Amino acid sequence: MSHFAESRSLFSEIDEVVEPVPVPSGRTPSYMRDHRKRLRERFLTGGATAVPDYELLELILFRAIPRQDVKPLAHDLIKTFGDFNRVLSAPLHQLQQIKGVGDAVALEIKIIEAAAHRLARAKVMQRHVVSSWDALLDYCHTTMAHRDTEQFRILFLDTKNTVIADEEQAKGTVDHVPVYPREVVKRALELNAAALILVHNHPSGDPTPSQADIEMTGKINAAAKALGITVHDHLIIGKSCEVSFRAAGLFGDNY
Repeated sequence: MSHFAESRSLFSEIDEVVEPVPVPSGRTPSYMRDHRKRLRERFLTGGATAVPDYELLELILFRAIPRQDVKPLAHDLIKTFGDFNRVLSAPLHQLQQIKGVGDAVALEIKIIEAAAHRLARAKVMQRHVVSSWDALLDYCHTTMAHRDTEQFRILFLDTKNTVIADEEQAKGTVDHVPVYPREVVKRALELNAAALILVHNHPSGDPTPSQADIEMTGKINAAAKALGITVHDHLIIGKSCEVSFRAAGLFGDNY
């Protein structure tokens, strides 16, 4: 409760981001001010669980649109993209195609997305990978599950299996991302990494490994093994779940 009380200033009646909105009186109608006040108070009292997705989105939109009813826009965004997470993860050009989403709204949404990514990443970096495995999966889903193109990332670990670096190695299309084993191993040597965890997403939502995924993993594993670097796992991130190569028996003796 004290945490939310300390955060009260973040939701002051003066919204920080202003997008020009024509309002005849130049003032926010009283019914709208009352709605915003009640929603803010409910959030401060009960936290995020006290408000559904569209109302949490309203709280974000309040800051970008200070004198307009944002509930219809919040509903339109949820309807278009599917849920709160997908709204935050939506590409900028897709957000800007929604009526009512101007530069200020798009910027506010992308700031919140960036904050979520940094918070999730902070729970992984410099942590032992075994003790923070759930946090690692959360981070991968937060940053990759709702992307509309494939992305290939690598988590680099030291000899104690502590995450020392997290880097995006390549971006691709909706069903392919180019990955070069030589570049992966080269970067591991530059960072003096002892082990790797490979991660990429499937925009289709189905994390089932393709034959190309399996072959590419085998090549990286062989190149790494030749230089004394261990590939602990390859995670494929889907919309709501993931596949671990090691758990699925696609690792170890197969290579």
